[in-house]
Amino acid sequence: MKAVIKTLCLVVGILSLGACSSWIYRIDIPQGNFLEQKDVDKLRVAMTKEQVTYVLGSPVASNAFDNDTWHYFYALKGGRGNNFEKQLIVEFKDDKLQDIKGDFDKSAEFSTPLDI
Repeated sequence: MKAVIKTLCLVVGILSLGACSSWIYRIDIPQGNFLEQKDVDKLRVAMTKEQVTYVLGSPVASNAFDNDTWHYFYALKGGRGNNFEKQLIVEFKDDKLQDIKGDFDKSAEFSTPLDI
């Protein structure tokens, strides 16, 4: 009988240790386009869609009804609860880069086209 109680206590103890979430490894889950400010700084007004795709990659979301607005979004769900999100909205007019908005700064050279 004592062996059964000891075994039962051992099993309960091991199972309770498994419930300690601080000991469990949880992975980080990244989603979307990871962009850095140095990449956004390469953008210039009047760039073509192809040039923007070359610099930033393909957008995460595109609108079937408005092909002139591209959304770049990055989210990191940290395993320890530290979440991170950034977005960039790229607007075109007549298939040329018009403006950018979001969590990144425009470079000082953004308003200067590459052709000049």
